Amino acid sequence: MPGINRKRKLGSHLLVIYGLSIGLLAFIWYFNWVLGIVMTVLLGLSIYYSLWVEKTLIYETESYISTLSARIKKVGEEALLEMPIGIILYNDEYMIEWTNSYISNLVGEDTLIGKSLNIFSEDLKEHIEDDEDYMLQFGDYVFKVTIKKEERLLYLFDRTEQVDIEKKFKEEQTVLAVIYLDNYDEITQNMEDTRKSQLNSQVTALLNNWSHENGLYLKRTSQERFLAIASQAILEKLEKNRFDILDEVRNIDTEQNVPLTISIGVGASRIPLPALGELAQSSLDLVLGRGGDQVAIKDESGKVRFYGGKTNPMEKRTRVRARVISHALRELVKDSDNVIIMGHQMPDMDAIGAAIGVSNIARANDVNGYVVFDPDDNDTGVHRLIEAVKQDEDVWEYFVTPEEAEDLTTSDSLIVVVDVHKPSMVVHPRLLNKTDNKVVIDHHRRAEEFVESPTLVYMEPYASSTAELVTELLEYQPKKLKLKMLEATALLAGIIVDTKSFTLRTGSRTFDAASYLRSQGADTILVQQFLKEDLDLYIKRSRLVETADMSHDNVAIAKGEEGKTYNPILIAQAADTLLTMSGVEASFVISERKDGRIGISARSLGRVNVQVIMEQMNGGGHLTNAATQIEDTTIADAEALLKDLLSDYFEGGDET
Repeated sequence: MPGINRKRKLGSHLLVIYGLSIGLLAFIWYFNWVLGIVMTVLLGLSIYYSLWVEKTLIYETESYISTLSARIKKVGEEALLEMPIGIILYNDEYMIEWTNSYISNLVGEDTLIGKSLNIFSEDLKEHIEDDEDYMLQFGDYVFKVTIKKEERLLYLFDRTEQVDIEKKFKEEQTVLAVIYLDNYDEITQNMEDTRKSQLNSQVTALLNNWSHENGLYLKRTSQERFLAIASQAILEKLEKNRFDILDEVRNIDTEQNVPLTISIGVGASRIPLPALGELAQSSLDLVLGRGGDQVAIKDESGKVRFYGGKTNPMEKRTRVRARVISHALRELVKDSDNVIIMGHQMPDMDAIGAAIGVSNIARANDVNGYVVFDPDDNDTGVHRLIEAVKQDEDVWEYFVTPEEAEDLTTSDSLIVVVDVHKPSMVVHPRLLNKTDNKVVIDHHRRAEEFVESPTLVYMEPYASSTAELVTELLEYQPKKLKLKMLEATALLAGIIVDTKSFTLRTGSRTFDAASYLRSQGADTILVQQFLKEDLDLYIKRSRLVETADMSHDNVAIAKGEEGKTYNPILIAQAADTLLTMSGVEASFVISERKDGRIGISARSLGRVNVQVIMEQMNGGGHLTNAATQIEDTTIADAEALLKDLLSDYFEGGDET
């Protein structure tokens, strides 16, 4: 204490003074005893005064300390019992031993002694074991719980107001959306001006009513495009309703058999407005790449949420895009050292056929085109095609292993990715980093994961197969290198497999492509030879189909045996077979794979969007054809997760 320190310094100074004074007094007595008497009296008075002052200081200091201690004790009791901070002491069995009055008043009981900590939260014990602070929701309050594990002590700090402010801040966060009329031009191109004006007014009125009901600001920026401004709270409301505006627009009577659809790209993040606008536009681009009639939402987490996609993408009515892409691809091929073509892992007929077609395009422009083929990643579904290719030296010499492809690839090589657009799923992902010249040709709906910075992208979700797209590109290439019979047959096989013999996802362009391939010598008998299956596989597929159970009235779910691996083609065929059964609108087949993951193959007749269900399980595909592979799980857990997603899907009221 400052007073005690001062007293000690004063005492030491007085001792020195007294010592000097006695020495001086002895000297005076020696020479003048009268003066010595006077000085002795003065010294005595001085000593008496000093002792009195010291006693007074000690008394005042002790009084100060006593008063301060009483105040500190009172403040401590006040803090412990009355301050708005919860304090809980518990024992080894997590039973409450003592709480301050703040907690008792909060719970509304006179005493909590002897009760379990579960009265606050069943998760509280787990957090105590982990010795980590966390936010506790209790009634209308939110507390930050600070844990003192060694003392078996909990401090509860009220953070309700802070959480409310954060929630309000998040709810008022700006959200931008770009709304696009997908097929407005196609629907109105042959309409009379009067009917076109009526349709335009009908769409505008519908969107305006929707914006007023939900509190959005909506502004039309062009004939086919709208800009909407909302808040995060409004966005959450729209998500809860699963963007029912998609259904309302689709139900507009266009006096044609083709529904009008819209696409919405949403940007929701705490970033500057220009960047938010770019985020919304990139979301719209993603939706359009998936075929439209959907909503894509991008936020600061980087995840993309999708809604809608209930209709198959409408086939384009012009070949202009195919011709433009074909010419652009030709220029890229001519400017490259060579062309490296990759499909997806465990390739199917479509991937192999499309790769062979692109190889022909490269050679037609006097550039070597190599197909990356991993013999260890070969599937029984394409082994007959591969055996036929091996018999044709002119085609087989351009098939290379991933290791050989690495040696062939230079910075001036052109890499063409076919029938896939996810880098993690290509035959040899490392090749994508060896050159900046990349082309993606795919017919699947675009997913969040995509090849980084491609030079050219040709993605058409309306197409039946990638083989169909490559066939159209071939039609606009130089004719100096005619398609060989085997090459044309491989492309036709890819189309036939992906359309289930022209029964699914088939448009007029599909038949045009098949007709062109037939004119180039494609052998339909040879296709049937490629598609033949072994009796053992047929029996295995039948046993898979036999395990099917019905869920949600019209969904069939089949499962493979635990501990037994199945070929992905086999489970895909089983899903196709289930779809042919009466009363089945969608089918899912679950099995273990050789790589240790659990694979799910999904099929649909169109009323159930299996793509978005598989996307929620980190997969993807088409509205009627999708799949996924899940790590670190079991068949039972995968089935449980699938059933939960199906429940959300059907109970939501909108097949998102």
